[in-house]
Amino acid sequence: MAIYALGEQEPSISGEAFVHPEATVIGSVTLGALSSVWPGAVLRGDGGEILIGERTSVQDNAVLHTTPQWPTMVGDDCVLGHLIHLEGCSIEDHVLIGNGSMVLHRCVIRTGSIVAANAVVLNDTEVPTGAIAVGTPATIKEGRARRKDIDEGSREYIRRAIRYRTDLRRLD
Repeated sequence: MAIYALGEQEPSISGEAFVHPEATVIGSVTLGALSSVWPGAVLRGDGGEILIGERTSVQDNAVLHTTPQWPTMVGDDCVLGHLIHLEGCSIEDHVLIGNGSMVLHRCVIRTGSIVAANAVVLNDTEVPTGAIAVGTPATIKEGRARRKDIDEGSREYIRRAIRYRTDLRRLD
């Protein structure tokens, strides 16, 4: 497993979290209980902090970075899709960040919102509770997010992480 300290900056990973052996976690990264980090994902807390709550999945090839001025904060019960990029932003609880999307500096994605696949949420944007951000650059469609879809995605990745903790074995 590629988990690294960088000088005095050390990850803090809950004993109930799952980090895939081919994920990379560096520096000031906190990972909450029942959260998961999947193959190819990189959480690089070198300039500032990355805080991930409980029951949140960071899926394959996601990149989470930070700056000294703006931490990257992700709440509980979030689904961070494949190939996403988060940097210096705040993601509240029960949020889905769709595959291939980007959320940039000082953005706030409110509870129960969705950033659609391939969307780019530019600096200083707020996505209101229950809204969907779509397109490049993202436009906001209020009241369109379906919370049950977000919560089911979160529960599914908790089930997968539990299975991987017990059943994953390397064959070569």
